[in-house]
Amino acid sequence: MASLFIVIVVLLLTATVISGSPATLTLERAFPSNHGVELNQLRARDLFRHRRILQSSNGVVDFPVQGTFDPFQVGLYFTKVQLGTPPVEFYVQIDTGSDVLWVSCSSCSGCPQTSGLQIELDFFDPERSSTSSLISCSDRRCNSGIQSSDASCSTQNNQCSYTFQYGDGSGTSGYYVSDMMHLNTIFEGSVTANSTAPVVFGCSNRQSGDLTKSDRAVDGIFGFGQQEMSVISQLSSQGIAPRVFSHCLKGDSTGGGVLVLGEIVEPNIVYTPLVPSQPHYNLNLQSISVNGQMLQIDASVFATSNNRGTIVDSGTTLAYLAEEAYDPFVNAITAAIPQSVHTVVSRGNQCFLITNSVADNFPQVSLNFAGGASLVLRPQDYLIRQSSIGGAAVWCIGFQKIQGQGITILGDLVLKDRIVVYDLAGQRIGWADYDCSLSVNVSATTGTGRSEYVNAGEIGGSTSLHDGLKSSKTGFLALFVTLICCFVYL
Repeated sequence: MASLFIVIVVLLLTATVISGSPATLTLERAFPSNHGVELNQLRARDLFRHRRILQSSNGVVDFPVQGTFDPFQVGLYFTKVQLGTPPVEFYVQIDTGSDVLWVSCSSCSGCPQTSGLQIELDFFDPERSSTSSLISCSDRRCNSGIQSSDASCSTQNNQCSYTFQYGDGSGTSGYYVSDMMHLNTIFEGSVTANSTAPVVFGCSNRQSGDLTKSDRAVDGIFGFGQQEMSVISQLSSQGIAPRVFSHCLKGDSTGGGVLVLGEIVEPNIVYTPLVPSQPHYNLNLQSISVNGQMLQIDASVFATSNNRGTIVDSGTTLAYLAEEAYDPFVNAITAAIPQSVHTVVSRGNQCFLITNSVADNFPQVSLNFAGGASLVLRPQDYLIRQSSIGGAAVWCIGFQKIQGQGITILGDLVLKDRIVVYDLAGQRIGWADYDCSLSVNVSATTGTGRSEYVNAGEIGGSTSLHDGLKSSKTGFLALFVTLICCFVYL
């Protein structure tokens, strides 16, 4: 019988802004412990995730299902948002693979009533909100959604609607409404007050398949994509927020971290351009190096096309390499380890028996991107500890291969213990190694073009990276999000 252990990490958030104060959301994460969790279970969880984020992309193929799907091994980020007047609270999954914020509505058919994530589900009722209004087909925002395939229009009732069908057979449909999103703002670092912003979001009146399962149910999905229907784009077009968001996820057993609607500032961040005109966060991966030696992999293997490319996705547990790159990657790592490390194959995965530190036995790996930016991986960034045999720890390569597919996906395995910045305005993604238990600073650009900083607070009593606290001279909204990690053990 499964038992649920919840570890709550509370971030002390402080920020000073002259116009447009920072706002806070509470982000929770349901995520299994890596130790003792079979790779095929994590892989199955990711495959369901990938079907969701890739199905809406024209020309991108679905991933085949591998392993056994176990709902207790599904990790996801979710945050609590308040919508409508009076405000109603909803738990929504954070999803970088889609654009739209949608929640279950009172008229929903097939929506779950309870959740195994120990949260209370609710339903949005437009008729009970004094600030709610329907979005018509003639609305400019509906037209923008139609262009990005996030909306459709019914000539019968002149109502802007949507239908999202996912590769695992699950789906949702509904209509768009405009209403107020309520944000908890912070003034002078300690005084809090409510602020609001009008946003367009989906009202789901039908759900099917995996979305109806109560064991991991939430109220909806909070899309962090690039299109105009995303909340990031909406707040930016109103001059309320910058078109950038960031996260820093702790990689130790306690989990936690921070998610910011704004730019986390760190001197060592390196950037690489986003591949233009892509629905997801695609990067141009050019080569892979192991111990400083570049692997003999044709660069075209990583080139972005209808069924190829490299995607950054914080909702994926492991990491995935294009099929042609996987064997050279594994072979290079195996060739670099000392003979004292014994290799074993467990459930088709390359694993190793280790009696001391992995850092002393395994090589450094570098993923090299366009513009000269490299993502340097320590052994614990590409290995996952599975179990122990006779006093030796079993570590397996966490990078996986999906047979017949050319997609490379960088998930939490490589994103943890780093600041990651999604700069939509600058069309680039940046990262830097960082202790995510420390506080972070967030940047806003003033009317003079200068960057000013606000401190996102201290975590665990640690001091800020930057001692100086500066305030923004123009309107700026940063959503400082506390992560709460929920670990499920079988």
